[in-house]
Amino acid sequence: MAALARLGQEQWALLAGGRSLYRSTDGIQWRLIAPVGPEWPGTSLLPAPEGVFIGTEGAHLLRFSSGTDVVEGFELVPGREGWYTPWGGPPATRSMSRAGDGTLYVNVHVGGIPRSDDGGSSWHPTIDIDADVHQVLAVGGAVLAATALGLARSDDRGASWRFETEGLQASYSRAVAVSGGTILLSASTGPRGGRAAIYRKAFGVDGPFERCRVGLPEWFESNIDSHCLVGGDGIAAFGTDDGRVFISRNEGATWTQEAEGLPSVRCLALA
Repeated sequence: MAALARLGQEQWALLAGGRSLYRSTDGIQWRLIAPVGPEWPGTSLLPAPEGVFIGTEGAHLLRFSSGTDVVEGFELVPGREGWYTPWGGPPATRSMSRAGDGTLYVNVHVGGIPRSDDGGSSWHPTIDIDADVHQVLAVGGAVLAATALGLARSDDRGASWRFETEGLQASYSRAVAVSGGTILLSASTGPRGGRAAIYRKAFGVDGPFERCRVGLPEWFESNIDSHCLVGGDGIAAFGTDDGRVFISRNEGATWTQEAEGLPSVRCLALA
């Protein structure tokens, strides 16, 4: 599974290496909805009232409604020619989020976070692309981003950003979620992992992150990746590269291991 997302009772998934879009209303029975072109395999999903947005390899954006179309405005983002990857391959549309006012945010790796104020017709760059964003999340009037420089936060729709690293053992961050009134962040020493952990802090209060410890190993060897950390009203969960799933029912204060021996976890969604 390449990506998993939900909107209300509908769940959406990218399967077959990101080349097929599926839909379910119960999480058990899934139906093939549409193919995703082989030229640009899908990497991320965002169900929205405007349609289901599909991020792809090559840093493109598709939208499925009655059919699947390229979001042409996204092809014209200023600065697109400077998008890159550290290893020299093409960039990808890595994550997406929709704010309560309908603003769309799309994270390109590596290409920053373009923003759309008109349902996807036009797009404007926000954060410096060299912040190396791995996941974007719009929630509670703020825009949060897990970056190579720690947690980036904007309270003005991406016009300005501040980076929060106090309390982190290392700043390289791959995933961000919100559970109730708490921000959860995964961080490690770098792209290959090392001293990886989950951290938490109150959403609206200045102060340091604290490392989540109760019920968790001292450290994880591999990064807890984008889309593998999720949060809801008081509940949170994350999955690991070695096939374990941990759940917290108190906003990350304590955790229990709920599964092990699974294939490498690539994405999670709360039911």
